[in-house]
Amino acid sequence: MYRRYIKMPMDFILSLLAIIVLIPVFLIVTILVRVKLGSPVIFKQERVGLKEKIFTIYKFRTMTDKRNKNGELLPDEIRLTKLGKILRTTSLDELPELFNILKGDMSIVGPRPLLIQYLPLYNANQKRRHEARPGLSGLAQVNGRNAISWEDKFNLDVEYIDNISFIRDWGIIFITLKKVLIREGINAEYAATMEVFQGTNEERMNK
Repeated sequence: MYRRYIKMPMDFILSLLAIIVLIPVFLIVTILVRVKLGSPVIFKQERVGLKEKIFTIYKFRTMTDKRNKNGELLPDEIRLTKLGKILRTTSLDELPELFNILKGDMSIVGPRPLLIQYLPLYNANQKRRHEARPGLSGLAQVNGRNAISWEDKFNLDVEYIDNISFIRDWGIIFITLKKVLIREGINAEYAATMEVFQGTNEERMNK
């Protein structure tokens, strides 16, 4: 009953209230990004949502467009600016996703929306992460975020899908706020962001 009748209206109300309360923060971050990184202020990218539907996610821009002599983008750790690092460690770069929630593309809590190119790499169990709307935060984010492996992350996503409830969602919301404050689990061990997913080990072995 919660999943069908309560979760989406609750998401809409909470995201709308958050946007209203955080208007000053939106304005400050917008100005800082515009001055330090230029336009566009908002980073847009296609992601995979509920039932594998493609949608456009919104974030504050955190990286430059620096390229090598061949016109290829430089690695994330080079393009990620000082301001970008601050926005990521405070999760302020994620704030525009509140508008994705208003639109119904995302939820407050759910598996994080990932890149389209990962779709062919999921096994049957991992694909189940698309049985719910993707979230601003999720079970994987409060259990390691970018510091855990892709396999562990997907297992947590499916565990959430199988156990969606009002109490669990609010528990994840409160833990998320705590982790944002202590800036825990932002980066993977060897990268500025999470490493690229290349399929599970068993799938790579069979290719």
